[in-house]
Amino acid sequence: MGPAVPEPFSYIRVVEDDDIDNLGHASNVAFIRWLQDVAIAHSESVGFGFDAYRKIGGIFVIRRTEIDYLRPALRGQTLELRTWLSSWMAAKYVRETEIKRTADGAMIARASVTWGYLDVASGRPVRVPDAIREAFGLPAVSVRRSTPPPAP
Repeated sequence: MGPAVPEPFSYIRVVEDDDIDNLGHASNVAFIRWLQDVAIAHSESVGFGFDAYRKIGGIFVIRRTEIDYLRPALRGQTLELRTWLSSWMAAKYVRETEIKRTADGAMIARASVTWGYLDVASGRPVRVPDAIREAFGLPAVSVRRSTPPPAP
């Protein structure tokens, strides 16, 4: 059996007027913003907000985003975003996110985002510091495969 996967982080948001596109549902841009927002909130919840990253001289940036849109998200709907780190290597993590409508639990979208860790001064990839790995509850060993989320 492989290393344990950390518990998912849950984040609630309401689909706002600014999220809606000309087709009357949440835009692709809104989904990308939500993925970034839930990742930031998760990081802040373990003690790593922007100031903490700045102090250690590194920052995570999005390298790749893959989204499966399953249903539209509509104005006024309340959504739950559940996110977890499914794989991790020396200088990058893969973060999975599920977006569900809270009213009926319907899955709206699933996403996989690869985050690279960069040295702020050089802009080059560097190893994620142990303090960050430990804050997220990750074991020292790298996991190079996606793992399913823990049951809610």
